[in-house]
Amino acid sequence: MRAVSSVTRACAIIGLVSQSPEPLRVSAIAKRLDIPRNTTYELVNTLCAEKCLELGAGSTVGLGFRLFEFGSAYAQSFDLIRESHQAARDVVRHCNETCHVARLEGREVVYLVKEEGNQVVRMSSVVGRRLPAHGTAVGKAMLANMPRNELIELLGRARLERLTANTITDLDELIRELDRTVARGYSADHEESTPGVRCVGAPVRDSSGRVVAALSISVPAARMGSRRERELGKLVVETTDDLSRRLGNLSRSSAAFGL
Repeated sequence: MRAVSSVTRACAIIGLVSQSPEPLRVSAIAKRLDIPRNTTYELVNTLCAEKCLELGAGSTVGLGFRLFEFGSAYAQSFDLIRESHQAARDVVRHCNETCHVARLEGREVVYLVKEEGNQVVRMSSVVGRRLPAHGTAVGKAMLANMPRNELIELLGRARLERLTANTITDLDELIRELDRTVARGYSADHEESTPGVRCVGAPVRDSSGRVVAALSISVPAARMGSRRERELGKLVVETTDDLSRRLGNLSRSSAAFGL
């Protein structure tokens, strides 16, 4: 893969500024990195405009606030995975069923965490695997919290991919299902991603209230009647409420949904 020289140089400038014990001028940066001075000025000005760098006293260059935002988001991703493992283990101890945590990337979910109980559910999901979001409980939990215009833009009007005979492939029907998801407080996958497996899910929020992931519980369809679904729906909402609080969110979904 060919590297883009301007991006490589911009990263080198940020790295040099972050590691320098004293403030640096643009001329010093150009000399240390062996980059033409005019090019260095252009890169520094661009990075300042993007708030990745900022100019200080005497035209010295310092780190910009946007890097703090990037770093905080990166650190939070580690918090999410660490806390999600604990939440998933708590779910397994409580109900002895398989628990997943996933995040939304485009039209797909990416599985971050999987914990299994003694009653192993045979699913195609593994950590790192992607599946179409519309066919999964974790995906529906996140899509249901997306503004409908953004949802339509994301998924488009073409028929959605069919994973099983039960997968919802019509966008209007999916939107109606997502409205039902919001009304009852948890999402449901009725053998829509894996034959013989049903799931319930709920979203996980960060300190700003943004949905950053979802957690689900998967059960063989033969053991998932309507009563069991409601019980596990309550558990999944309570668990994601607690996980969200550990990530700094103080709202309580279960209260809003009357669970």
